[in-house]
Amino acid sequence: MRLPRVLPAIVVNGLLLALAAFSLLPLLWMLSVSFMPAGAASHFPPPLLPQAPTWDNYRALFLRAGMGRHFLNSLVVAGGVTVISLLLNTMAGYAFAKLRFAGRERVFRLLLAVLVIPGQVAMMPLFLMLKPLGLINTYLGAMVPGLAGVFGIFLVRQYARAIPDDLLDAARIDGAGEWRIFVQIVLPVLRPILVTLAVFSFLGAWNDFMWPLIVLSEDRLQTLPVALAGLSREHVQDNELMMAGAVVTVLPVLLLFLALQRHYLQGLLLGSVKG
Repeated sequence: MRLPRVLPAIVVNGLLLALAAFSLLPLLWMLSVSFMPAGAASHFPPPLLPQAPTWDNYRALFLRAGMGRHFLNSLVVAGGVTVISLLLNTMAGYAFAKLRFAGRERVFRLLLAVLVIPGQVAMMPLFLMLKPLGLINTYLGAMVPGLAGVFGIFLVRQYARAIPDDLLDAARIDGAGEWRIFVQIVLPVLRPILVTLAVFSFLGAWNDFMWPLIVLSEDRLQTLPVALAGLSREHVQDNELMMAGAVVTVLPVLLLFLALQRHYLQGLLLGSVKG
C-alpha cells in the first residue's frame, strides 16, 4: 500500500527534474561553447563539451573588445537604478498605504492605469524631455526610466498595508517623527519585499536594451547588452566569442538571484497573502 502513495510524488518530481534539465541545457551548452576554440561550435553535429578548453574567448572579449568598460557601465546603471528605485518606491508605496492625504486613492488608481501603457510609447517624449536637461549620454539619463516604477510602488503598498496602524500610532504618541517611524519601524518590516523589489529592479536595468540604445550613443558609455549586440554584428560567425559575451551578461544576475533567492521567495510568498 505504500508504493501507490509514493508513486504520484515520484512522477511529479521526475517531471519537474526533466523540465529543469531541459531548461538548463541551453545555458550549460552556452557555457561549454564559451570555452571552445574558435570555429569548434560550427561543426556538425556540434560538440557538447570542449575538446581543448581555452580562455581565449574571454581574453578577446575583455582585451580586444573592451567589454570590461561596458560591464562596469551596466553595473553602475543597474546598481544606481536599484538603490534609488528602492528608496523612491518604498517611500511612495508606504505613503499610499499608511499616510492620509487628499486624493490618495484617485492618484493611486491613476498610477495603476499607467501600467497598461507600453513603456516604449513614453521613450520618445522622455528623450525629448531629457535632451534640454543635458542628460543624454549620461549614466543618470540611462537610469531615469527605472528610478520610480508603478509596479514597485504597488508591490510595496500591498505589503505595507498589513502593518498595524496601532503600531504606527503608538510610535507617534511616543514622539517619533514620520522619518524615524519609516526608518526604524517600517523598513525592517518591509525587508523581504525590498529584497524582491531589488532583484526585480536590478534584473530590469541590467537586461534593458532599448532605452540605453536610445540615450547612450557614445561607445564608451554603452551598457553590456548594447555593446554585445554591436559585437555580434562585427563577429557574426564567431559563435564562441558571442557565447562568452552571453555568459558574462548572464552570470552577475544569476549569482545575485542565487545569493538572494531565500529572501526573494519569502517576499513573493508573503506578498501574495498580504493586502
